[in-house]
Amino acid sequence: MFKVLVSDPISDMGIQQLMDAQDISVDKKPGLSEDELVAIIGQYDALLVRSQTRVTERVMEAGKQLKVVGRAGVGVDNIDLEAATQRGIIVINAPDGNTITTCEHTFAMMMAVARHIPQAYLKTVGGVWDRKSFVGVELRNKVLGVLGMGRIGSEVAKRAKAFGMEIMGYDPFLTEERAEKMGIKLSSVEDIVRNADFMTVHTPLTPETRHMIGKAQFEIMKPGMRIVNCARGGIIDEYALVEAVDQGIVAGAAFDVFEVEPPTEDHPFLKHPKIIVTPHLGASTVEAQENVAIDVSEQVLHILRNEPFRNAVNMPPIPADVLNKLQPYFSLGERLGSFIAQLTEGAVEEITVSYSGDVADVDTQPLTRHIVKGILSHHLGSEQVNLVNSMHLAKQRGLNIVTQKSNAAKGFTNLLSVTLRTKKEERLVAGTLLNGYGARIVQIDKFPVDVAPEGNLILVSHNDKPGIIGRVGTLLGSNDVNIATMQVGRKIVGGAAIMVLTVDKGVPKNVLTDFAQLPDINNAKEIILF
Repeated sequence: MFKVLVSDPISDMGIQQLMDAQDISVDKKPGLSEDELVAIIGQYDALLVRSQTRVTERVMEAGKQLKVVGRAGVGVDNIDLEAATQRGIIVINAPDGNTITTCEHTFAMMMAVARHIPQAYLKTVGGVWDRKSFVGVELRNKVLGVLGMGRIGSEVAKRAKAFGMEIMGYDPFLTEERAEKMGIKLSSVEDIVRNADFMTVHTPLTPETRHMIGKAQFEIMKPGMRIVNCARGGIIDEYALVEAVDQGIVAGAAFDVFEVEPPTEDHPFLKHPKIIVTPHLGASTVEAQENVAIDVSEQVLHILRNEPFRNAVNMPPIPADVLNKLQPYFSLGERLGSFIAQLTEGAVEEITVSYSGDVADVDTQPLTRHIVKGILSHHLGSEQVNLVNSMHLAKQRGLNIVTQKSNAAKGFTNLLSVTLRTKKEERLVAGTLLNGYGARIVQIDKFPVDVAPEGNLILVSHNDKPGIIGRVGTLLGSNDVNIATMQVGRKIVGGAAIMVLTVDKGVPKNVLTDFAQLPDINNAKEIILF
């Protein structure tokens, strides 16, 4: 008999399959303090929570029999994943349970902003019969731009087609083939901004997507745009949006999320006549709340019965001999993935990972997971990608992952090479561990280098001409950016070359733009490795 503790309010319908199981005993004890939870968790095999219970290292340590922690929802920020992994406790969530609910809320907001429904309601119940002030627009024959074509974005696009809308879709992993199958036009962010009538965002909030719609985008935006955000606050620059609405560039906006929640009383959205807001209701339906509980309950049942399961968010056990050989390379692999993801442009199609040396003798799949996680996290955010689901997410997006092995040392005891092929280009980065120096990047494309994969980096592609280093140093110095280290790589004198700079802080975007104006500089990219 397995014992399951439910420590947050979850409906009986959500956990019915656990309650009906002959080999499961369920106790519902919501509202426990950490001390109370620590005192009783030792007798349970599984713990089910929502967002209230904090599953800390103390709780994990006291849970001597604990095999799984299930979060009836998407986020797991209330669960100590590292402590769970160290103790072999599987953590699962329900990433699909709120897909339809959020999609439908997006459409509700889109209809509301198209027809001025909240504003008309307030005036009508206030005793004013005013039909002239609220003339709206139809969705039919309008162009909808969808930024982020994951689960929710794809469902929105499907429903928008039923309304007779033309769909432009952007996603870093969306290929022409998949877009064609979905009946949408693969587009860039700029294409959508310039041509769409409506725009909805469904990307995670990452350094890359933060303020991806800001002042620069509003300046080139098609006049009369209507914008919906039911994803994450911060994807759209809120104050730049207000300015665009006031200037008549944006006809209206509907937001379910804010950069800071709850927003302050003086937030400009709250009293603006052309902006509709709701208090983060994207997942707030009876069905969604039950669906996430049902999904998690089903997976808990599988785990306790030692059956195949999905949606784990921490690393599965690795044999000790394999772990001993691979673990020193986990951080390097993830950083190589993050590096090449930031380096490469275009929709990702194929990832090739090559292992050379002693590391090729063992099962390298756990290390491949780290590399793929580093690549996907740059685009999808670290909250969505983890070591267990990285391969699943890659497969879901149609990415081909090729693994190659060779016992040849290639000049190093072990060498990890990652090649990323996109619609636009193919790039390579390779790294190793050097005794006394730690992790190093030793090759970028065809150029040999020696760079520590950490901190703020600038990769400059240039022609090998005298004076380049001086121009780069002068530009950075004049913008108060201090250079910590510099590496230059070239194959032939006077040919193509690269320069890798480690700097003390982030580089303003205008500085990166200024690089392109320097003689013999081809481009410059900032790469941030945490």
